[in-house]
Amino acid sequence: MDVSRSKNNSQNVDFIIVGHGLAGSVLAIHLIKAGYKICVIDEPGLSSSSKVAAGIWNPVVFKRLTKSWLADELVPELIDFYTRFGKETQTDLITLRNIIKPFTEDQEKSLWQKKAQIENQFLDKTLYQDLQINSQEKISSYSKVLNAGNLDMLAFLEASKNYICSKYDYVSDKFDYEFLEKDDFGISYKGHHAKNIIFAEGYLISQNPYFNWIPMKPAKGEVLTIYCEDLLIERDILNKGIFIMPLGNHQYKVGATYEWNELNDQPTEKAKKELQEKLAALIKVPFQIMKHEAGVRPAVVDRRPVIGRHPEYSNLYVFNGFGTKAVMLAPYFAKHFMAYLEDGISLNTEVDVKRFFGK
Repeated sequence: MDVSRSKNNSQNVDFIIVGHGLAGSVLAIHLIKAGYKICVIDEPGLSSSSKVAAGIWNPVVFKRLTKSWLADELVPELIDFYTRFGKETQTDLITLRNIIKPFTEDQEKSLWQKKAQIENQFLDKTLYQDLQINSQEKISSYSKVLNAGNLDMLAFLEASKNYICSKYDYVSDKFDYEFLEKDDFGISYKGHHAKNIIFAEGYLISQNPYFNWIPMKPAKGEVLTIYCEDLLIERDILNKGIFIMPLGNHQYKVGATYEWNELNDQPTEKAKKELQEKLAALIKVPFQIMKHEAGVRPAVVDRRPVIGRHPEYSNLYVFNGFGTKAVMLAPYFAKHFMAYLEDGISLNTEVDVKRFFGK
């Protein structure tokens, strides 16, 4: 495949990236650092779950207390990538936190201890007691997920946009597929010329005529930002049916819901009520809702990202489907994608778009 860097005036850039959510941003940074010329096209008003997400990474699957897929590789890569980019852009991007997991039954504690001892370094081996979450309430028994944390999503998206703009073109416009022209030498779009184009437009890829055959299973999620003076959680994330993540100054992010039918960015009273009821039952102190937001996560039916080249058009690519674990997955697979583009290394079969060819 021809992904050599542009060396003449016949083409303006090497890659056009459609979409500036988390995945598109991470990939754009990798391409720039590898020496490629890029152009990012994104309409700010379009759906972007990245803008409302809490940005939490959790290396543990709570249901089975096993490591999340590829966690041993993903966590070091994400910490390295976001830390380096934060230093370069002088932006505080990630916060390392533990995730507090309360126990309600002795069976939960026994399973936790067993898993922590034999196979999962992300599970704290210590069992804790009496965590004061407000002036009246304690969590009687709990432990912690280690090496977790969160990315400040809005800060990262802003920093990445400024970084891209300082190097190359950033076009704030809705991408219209009818204006995409293809030939043996590359693609053209509204006066922009490139050797290749990469689609990273989230769940809206279902409207993409070149990749709408990818079997997506997007999920709408809603979150609250609350103010609560009586809550004593200062740094770690509390997770019991919902997550509660401290933001500072008595503010907390609370979420999230899952909805597979009404796929839009409009907050709903149903989800608000669900979160309010779960939160009230957990913290048992008054709180004020400051913000209510919604977004659609771009998940694939098999819960794996979808990366690679179009089966017919050699200069059309997809980098999508990172879902709820995008913060963990995007840096590792952007690096993996670069090795595929530059060195011809085969993509991981679990993420390769080829798995859907013929379906």
